[in-house]
Amino acid sequence: MSIQEGPKVIQTSLRNTAAQKRHEKASFSGLPSDALQPSKVTTWGRSGSNRPWLRSFLSATPLWLGPLAAVSFEISLRHFNGSLAMVLTAYREQGILPVLYTYGPRWSLKTLMAYTCWIVLQAILYVGLPGPNHQGQQTPAGHLLSYRVNGLRAWILTYSLLSVLLVAGVIDLALVAEDWSGWFVAMNLFGFLASAMAFVKAHVAPTHPGDRKFTGNAFLTTSGLNSTAYDFYMGIELNPRLGEDFDLKLFTNGRAGMMTWTLIDISNLALQYRNGTLSASLVLVTILHSIYVVDFFANESWYLRTIDITHDHYGFYLAWGCFTWLPAMYTLQAQYLGRYPTRPSPAYMAVTLSLGLLGYYIFRRVNAQKDLCRRTNGNCLIWGKPARFIIAPYRTSDGTLHKSLLLCNGWWGVSRHANYTGDILLSFSMCAVVGTTTLLVWFYAIFMTGLLLHRCLRDEERCLAKYGLSWDEYCRRVPWRLIPGIW
Repeated sequence: MSIQEGPKVIQTSLRNTAAQKRHEKASFSGLPSDALQPSKVTTWGRSGSNRPWLRSFLSATPLWLGPLAAVSFEISLRHFNGSLAMVLTAYREQGILPVLYTYGPRWSLKTLMAYTCWIVLQAILYVGLPGPNHQGQQTPAGHLLSYRVNGLRAWILTYSLLSVLLVAGVIDLALVAEDWSGWFVAMNLFGFLASAMAFVKAHVAPTHPGDRKFTGNAFLTTSGLNSTAYDFYMGIELNPRLGEDFDLKLFTNGRAGMMTWTLIDISNLALQYRNGTLSASLVLVTILHSIYVVDFFANESWYLRTIDITHDHYGFYLAWGCFTWLPAMYTLQAQYLGRYPTRPSPAYMAVTLSLGLLGYYIFRRVNAQKDLCRRTNGNCLIWGKPARFIIAPYRTSDGTLHKSLLLCNGWWGVSRHANYTGDILLSFSMCAVVGTTTLLVWFYAIFMTGLLLHRCLRDEERCLAKYGLSWDEYCRRVPWRLIPGIW
């Protein structure tokens, strides 16, 4: 290995000359000359075929558990004062199906048409608005995809247009919250249709066949059925597109999910105002949510390098998750306050707001440091000192050798996933600001904590498969995953 002047770098040599080998023996870390070689795994991502049938079956249980949970929360809000305990009691005493039949959401043609127009509007803005082109990361099959990034412009234009229509008396922003049942059904319908389309497309018209992952192809055997369910849930295609530029992942998450998040918050504000009140807690929840959403669109190019784009395949998990789960479950605090306003003390709200802003600051600065290091190829200062990083080589399935930079100082020297720490703090504050112990309100913080802890482990499994011994060296130098001294 060689030591470069300036940034302290452990660089894996790609030349196999005798002189280079002698240089490697005098390495900074004292590792043998082959310690930071590319992983022998030529591709990475979700497990391929021959996955144990029981693991596939258990992993696909969210196909029914996710929708049931979402419906249960919707029923709780509309009929049981936000009490999940009362819903569970009704399930136990009356049976799940009778409760769903009696209290479940009802579809509305008017609301379905409104939601369809909303998605069509977002698709038009996605395709029609100008924006800079950014490249994602190399896919396992070696593709380097280009994305037009115009999400922030779409967000600004969307809510400017809604403001004009509101002032003109054309629309009532409380409509979404008022007919939340019909809106919920419409989101589910689009989520299931997108999931089915993605599954069929992956088999008959894949965008990049080399980036597909099949757990199993048989449909008739028990293991085949389980594998098919798992493929439907986790997805087969990595980056499916309609045509050259319409990326289903980016559109689904950004426009069907994040854009709708803001709409639901604003609608609950409008509903509360119509009912003669406007609680500070709902205003603060909306502010914290909006900071998170606007940050997503302002840094949309960064999202192209996250696990959602680079690792997770496009199936029910992402399609239904972004069309339905994200807007329905991440807005529970606003939905609750729209119906049941709270009045926490000003001091309490100030503390929780400060905690949320601190979490956001950590989240943004951690991601910004990694992005700066990769954009400058390590020629930058992190906390006033030269960046320290490992150059980690890896191979794509076409045999091409690539490299990534693993930053080892700044926030990334504190823990390997400090950005998740900030995200968890922000999630906690979004729920705490409501000022109630109702479990439904706290679901988002609980869910995000579990999701991010699990994602820590998934990230590390993926990075080990991708970078091999380079990742082992990074873990040696940065031993803590999330919080130093704890985990």
